[in-house]
Amino acid sequence: MAARGDNSRPRPGAIVDTEPFRRAVTGCVRSVAANGEVEVSFANERPGLAGERIRLPELSKRPTAEEVAVTRGLGDSMALRIACHDQKVHAAMAPVGTDARAVFDAVEQARVESIGALRMSGMATNMGAMNAEKYARANFAGITRKEDAPIAEAIAMLVRETLTGDKAPASAGKVLDLWRPFIEEKAGDDLTGLKGTIEDQQAFARVIRHMLSAMEMAEDFGDTPEEGQEEENSEEEQPRSNEENENSSEEETGTEQAPAEESEASDEQLDDGEMDGAEMSEDDLSDEGDDDSETPGEMRRPASPFDDFNEKVDYSVFTEDFDEIITAEELCDEAELERLRAFLDKQLAHLQGAVGRLANRLQRRLMAQQNRSWDFDLEEGYLDSARLVRMVIDPMQPLSFKMERDTQFRDTVVSLLIDNSGSMRGRPITVAATCADILARTLERCGVKVEILGFTTKAWKGGQSRENWLANGKPPSPGRLNDLRHIVYKSADAPWRRARRNLGLMMREGLLKENIDGEALIWAHNRLLARREQRRIMMVISDGAPVDDSTLSVNPGNYLERHLRAVIENIEQRSPVELLAIGIGHDVTRYYRRAVTIVDADELAGAMTEQLAGLFEDISKRGRRGSR
Repeated sequence: MAARGDNSRPRPGAIVDTEPFRRAVTGCVRSVAANGEVEVSFANERPGLAGERIRLPELSKRPTAEEVAVTRGLGDSMALRIACHDQKVHAAMAPVGTDARAVFDAVEQARVESIGALRMSGMATNMGAMNAEKYARANFAGITRKEDAPIAEAIAMLVRETLTGDKAPASAGKVLDLWRPFIEEKAGDDLTGLKGTIEDQQAFARVIRHMLSAMEMAEDFGDTPEEGQEEENSEEEQPRSNEENENSSEEETGTEQAPAEESEASDEQLDDGEMDGAEMSEDDLSDEGDDDSETPGEMRRPASPFDDFNEKVDYSVFTEDFDEIITAEELCDEAELERLRAFLDKQLAHLQGAVGRLANRLQRRLMAQQNRSWDFDLEEGYLDSARLVRMVIDPMQPLSFKMERDTQFRDTVVSLLIDNSGSMRGRPITVAATCADILARTLERCGVKVEILGFTTKAWKGGQSRENWLANGKPPSPGRLNDLRHIVYKSADAPWRRARRNLGLMMREGLLKENIDGEALIWAHNRLLARREQRRIMMVISDGAPVDDSTLSVNPGNYLERHLRAVIENIEQRSPVELLAIGIGHDVTRYYRRAVTIVDADELAGAMTEQLAGLFEDISKRGRRGSR
C-alpha cells in the first residue's frame, strides 16, 4: 500500500533544470550539422551563428512549451545552414541591389529550413514555432499597408509555402497576402520550378535571380553584358575576400583568447567545452564572409518604423563622427563612481524610509497582477481533483488533468530613458536617479528586466561637429550640429547589484548639457527592438522640449521639436514598443499620448509607480481576456 505523500509532485514554482535540455539540443545540432566540432552556447542575448559557433537563447526559469520549441527551432535552423549552405556559392550568385540582396538572403534561408522541414516533421514543427515568434516580435500582425510590408519576408514565406506546403503562421498577419498577387503575377512560373532545385543551391539561386529579374528588382544572372568581366572580378576578388575574412577571424580569435582564459579562471562553474555567451560579441555572431546574410530566427528588416525615417521627415545630421554610445564605467573610474554614489545616497538619506515603502508598494501591486490561469481537461499534467466526482458517477470516465499557464507578465523588458540635460541639474536629476534605483530593484524582484539609459551632448554650443562645420565653410541647413552622448547606466541583462553605483554618474559636475530627444528615443527604441522579450516598454523622463543652441541657431526654430513629434508618432502608431512619458515642470502631454506632468520633482517617484503599475494592470487585464 502506498505511503502517504508518495504521489507528491514538484512545486509549480520550482526552477526547472535545463541542463539535460541543453545537452540534448547541442547533440541534435551537431548531428544535423554533421559536424561534431560545432560549439553551442546559451546566453540571454540575441541568437547568432558565426562559422562553427552557435549561440542560442537561454531558457527562463520555468520555460513554456512554446519557448522550448522556439529554441529548438533556432538550433535546427542554424545547424541546417551549416550543413546545407555554401557561402561561396551564395556570394557569387548574390545580386547587387540592397532590396534584391535582402530577398535573396531571406529566400536562401527559407530553402535551408525547407530542406529540414521536408526531411523531419519535428524540425518543421520547431521552425514553425520559431518563425511564428519571429513575426510576432516584428509586429507583422499590425501591418495593413503594402508599403509597410517587407517584400523580402513575403517572398520567403511564399517560397517556404511552395516548397513545404506549410502556410505562413497567423502572427505573419497580412504581409504575404499584400504581396502575393504581385509576386505570382511576375514570377509565378518560377515558383513552380523551385521544388525541383531545392537540393542544388546554385540552380536554386539561378531561379531566384530570374524571379528578381521578372520583378524588376535585379538583373538576371548571366544576362548582363559585363557578366564575363564581373565573373572574372568575382573569381579574383573572392579568394582575397575569404583570406581577409579568415585573417580577421584569426585576429578576433587571438584578441578574445586571453579574456576567455581569464573567464575560465574566474568562473569555475562553466562546463568543459561550453563557451560563455558573453565571450561572443555582436560582430562575432555575423555570418563569416557575408555581412548582409540573415541570421536564423532573426529578421533582416525587423519592421523597424525608422527605416529611412530622417529622409521622410526632412531631418539631417551634419556628421556622426563625434557621436558616442558609452557606458558609465567608461566615463568614470571605479573610485569616482563609488564617491558619486555615496554622494547620491547622502542626498537621499532623509528619504530612505519613503523609498523603501514605495518599492514595497510597487512590488506588491506588480506581484498581485501576476495572475496565472489553468488549462483543464488535459490528458496529462496535474490531476484535477475537482473533477474526480465524475469518476464516482461514471467509472468509465477518464482521469482529467490540468496544467498551469503562465501569463506574459514576466516576458517584459522596461527601458528607462532619462533626460540628462542641463535643465535637469539639481533636485530633478537627483530624484530621477533615485526613481531609477527604485524601479530597477523592484522590477528585478518581480522578474521584469529593466535597462537605464541617459542622453545628453558631449559639449555645449556644438562641440567638434560645429568646428567641422565651420572648417567646411558653413554649408547652409546643416541639420543636427552637436556631438551626441548616449549613456548606458544599466543594460537589461546586467544584475542591479553590479550597476547600482553607475547612477551616481548623474551627480557628476559637467555631465548634463544639451538634449536632442528625437534621436535619443530612436536609439532607446532600437535597443528594445533587439530584445527577445515579447512586451517592450519605454518610459521617458524629461523636463520639456529638446534644446540645442548650436542646431537651432542654423536651422528653423522648431527643427528638433518637429523631429521629436515625428519620432513619437512613429513609435506610438507603428512600433510594438509601448511608450509613456513623465514631464517634470513642463507639459509633455502635447508630445506623448500616454503621459503625466508633475509640478514638483518630489512627485516623480509616485508618478512613475502609478504609470508603470497602471500599464501592467492593463496588460494583466488583456491577458485574462485573451485566456477566456
